[in-house]
Amino acid sequence: MPLSAPHAAILADYTAALEHAPLADSTRTKYASRLRGYLAWLTDQADAGTLDGDPLTDPIAATGAVRDFRRHLKTGRRAPNTIDTYLSAIDDFYTRRGLGKPQAHRERDTRRTTPRALDTRRTLRYIRHVQQTASPRDKAIALLPYYAGLRISEVVGLDLADLRLSARKGELRIRGKGRDGGKIRLLPVHTDLRQALTDWLTTRADWKGADTHAALFLNHRGARLSDRAARDIITGFGAAVGLNDDPAEPFSPHVLRHTFATQLIRDGKDPILVAELLGHGSLDTTRRYALPTEADKAAALDTLVTDP
Repeated sequence: MPLSAPHAAILADYTAALEHAPLADSTRTKYASRLRGYLAWLTDQADAGTLDGDPLTDPIAATGAVRDFRRHLKTGRRAPNTIDTYLSAIDDFYTRRGLGKPQAHRERDTRRTTPRALDTRRTLRYIRHVQQTASPRDKAIALLPYYAGLRISEVVGLDLADLRLSARKGELRIRGKGRDGGKIRLLPVHTDLRQALTDWLTTRADWKGADTHAALFLNHRGARLSDRAARDIITGFGAAVGLNDDPAEPFSPHVLRHTFATQLIRDGKDPILVAELLGHGSLDTTRRYALPTEADKAAALDTLVTDP
């Protein structure tokens, strides 16, 4: 559906604002696309005269409109994850307009599922394959989401100045995403990750752009490596060791981040500490990693007494 002229201008302004946000390229594209769908729906509702107030200036009207839009998506049989990405984009849009987040429930809030994480066997399979086959650059990229819990946008956003290494320890400076774009968190560097980063820094000196570009990870043209290229590196390693065997939950860099968090939470680490390491703004997000999996439920039933 075409947008009205005012809505088209709003979308253009929002898209321009996203260019300066510390988000992955894929996230910017998705947010702009999702907002366009919402604005198109608002255009249709305005033409039909069904809007109660102005949802672009009134927070109460905005909440009502977003809830109606959520019902519209559910009626259209949109997948729960798709609905949630629409709502995330709309939240970001309204936050940037200064109206705050509309009060609309997420689909994931009702499903309460544990994020996909690798078990010990698959984690070791992935790490060993990366250690044995990857180039120095690709090895560091492939290990950062697991050993540091980084988002892929944070991996490619690293500058040389964000990394401090010594013979025995290291530190990463990570800039926040979204509304926390100005927030910095400092992460200690795992021993195995420190070695991979040290090897890459040695190799990086001979790469095109090494003396002129601030980015930690370069492409072969001497520019900053893109989000998509880094993602393809990681998913390629995953495919090589059979981690793409579940089409419903495909392997991605975020699965490694989930694995990082899940292992820490299940090892008894304080959720506040894990939230700080992950850069979460809400403990509710971190607590998802403590939710029981289907395997946990099956294992619990196996403990019941049976008649031999």
